[in-house]
Amino acid sequence: MPFPPPQRHSQHGEGFSPLPHKSHVTGPCTRPSNGSSSSLNLDSVVQPLALNPWDVVLCISGTIISCENAIVVAVIFYTPAFRTPMFLLIGSLAIADFLAGLGLIFHFAFVYCIQSQVVNLITVGLLVTSFTASVGSLLAITVDRYLSLYNALTYYSERTVTRTYIMLILTWGFSICFGLLPVMGWNCLKDVSICSIVKPLTKNHLIILSISFFMVFAVMLQLYVQICKIVCRHAHQIAVQRHFLATSHYVTTRKGISTLAVILGTFASCWLPFAIYCLLGDYTYPALYTYMTVLPATYNSMINPVIYAFRNQEIQKVLWTVCCGCFSSTMPFRSRSPSDV
Repeated sequence: MPFPPPQRHSQHGEGFSPLPHKSHVTGPCTRPSNGSSSSLNLDSVVQPLALNPWDVVLCISGTIISCENAIVVAVIFYTPAFRTPMFLLIGSLAIADFLAGLGLIFHFAFVYCIQSQVVNLITVGLLVTSFTASVGSLLAITVDRYLSLYNALTYYSERTVTRTYIMLILTWGFSICFGLLPVMGWNCLKDVSICSIVKPLTKNHLIILSISFFMVFAVMLQLYVQICKIVCRHAHQIAVQRHFLATSHYVTTRKGISTLAVILGTFASCWLPFAIYCLLGDYTYPALYTYMTVLPATYNSMINPVIYAFRNQEIQKVLWTVCCGCFSSTMPFRSRSPSDV
C-alpha cells in the first residue's frame, strides 16, 4: 500500500497544502514576496518558510532508509553469487525502499525550496511507485518462500527463475502505473473537494491503493499460515525420524512460528493504521492524524533490510568481509532455501 508523504499543512489545519505557510520560523529555503506595485520589485522582502517538525522527521527517516537499502543493493549487485531468485526479490525490495527514502528526501527539499506543482506531482509519483513496489516485493518474497517449501523438490529449476522475473515485471509494472496516475492528471489540484488526506492524491485513488493493500495483506496472511503449517509438519517429521525429544521439536516449531509472526506483525503494524485512515479520513481532517499514520508506514522500509537482508548469513559474510577490507566477489556461499531468509 503506497503513499506519498503529506504536503504542507494549511493555516486552517485541514488536510495538506502543496505550499507551506509563512511564519517566523525560518526554514532551509526562502522566497521573495511579490511586490504590489510592479512585477519586478527589487526591494522585495524575503519571507521565511515555516519548518514543520514532522517533515524534518520524515526527511531523517528517508535518509536512514536510503542508506540502509543502498548497502543491500550494493552487496547484491557486486556479488555474483547472489544472482539467484531469492536475492533478486530481496534486491527488488531494497531498490523500492531505497527509492522511497529518496522520495522522502526530495519531498522535503522541494516543499521548502521549489514551489512547483509539476515537481510536487513527480515527487508524489515517485513515492507512490516506490512504496507500491515495496509492498509488492514483500508479497513476491512471501510467494517465493511458500513455493520453496511446498515444491521443495522442483524449486531449484529454470521454472523458478522464470516465475521470479514474471513476479518482478508485474510488481514494477503495476507500481509504475499507479505512480503515473497523479502525473497524468488524476489529481485534485483543480478540485479540492475530491482530495484525500494526502494531497494531491484523490480520494478514489487512495481508496484503490488502500483496498490493494488489504488484498495483499490477506494473501500474505494466508500464505504465512500455510508456511507455518508446513514448518510444523516438517519439524515433527524430522523429530520422529531422528528420535529427537519432544522439547526439541517444540523449540524448533516455536522458533519458526515466532519468526513468521515478527515478519507479518511488523508489516501489519506499520501499514494498517495508514491504510485504515485512508478509507475513513478526508482532506478536512487535521494534518496531524495523517502524519501520525504516515510515519509508521515509512518505518516498514527502514525495518525491511534488517528482516530480509541483514539477517541473511550470506549477506552478513559479505558485509563482514567488506568491513575487514578483503572483499572478494567470488567467495563461496552455502546454498540456502528462501524460507531461511
